Amino acid sequence: MILGAVLAGGQSSRFGSDKALALLDGQTLLTRAVDTLAQWCDAVVVVGRREAPAPTIPDWPRAQMGPLGGIAAALRHGAATGHSEVLTCGVDSVGLPDDLPARLAPAPAYLADQPVVGLWPASAASDVAAILAGTGKHSLRALAERLGARAVTLPVHPANINTPADLANLENRDGV
Repeated sequence: MILGAVLAGGQSSRFGSDKALALLDGQTLLTRAVDTLAQWCDAVVVVGRREAPAPTIPDWPRAQMGPLGGIAAALRHGAATGHSEVLTCGVDSVGLPDDLPARLAPAPAYLADQPVVGLWPASAASDVAAILAGTGKHSLRALAERLGARAVTLPVHPANINTPADLANLENRDGV
């Protein structure tokens, strides 16, 4: 069983407003991310927000830990709810390929250009906790290295929206 986890706890500082609520083709980025994961996963949660179109969970061990805090929360939740794997994406990961889970299987694996998009074993919750408790780098790359995760390169890079200009450019592209 796969748990989908949308990481939505960022501050959107480069975007200038709540990026999760920004509209693309009449739909919020948050709703798009939830709907994308729902097509592949048995359940979907949104990490780092209180209100969302799916159940929400807080970052772990606390807010402001970056994507690794969101993944830590998702892995802990996945393990506690009987999920074997967790498929993560950022709220701004738009244009993921239809066969993403197959490309990332077997876990652990992540997108080389967007490491926040990954398929992680739920059993890795203790590994993330150890990284966050340690004095080394608190990064997705540190998690990937610790788990021996594969970096997967896609033929077409999914969008990563960091600024309003990125969103505007994406709106002008076909097939998003």
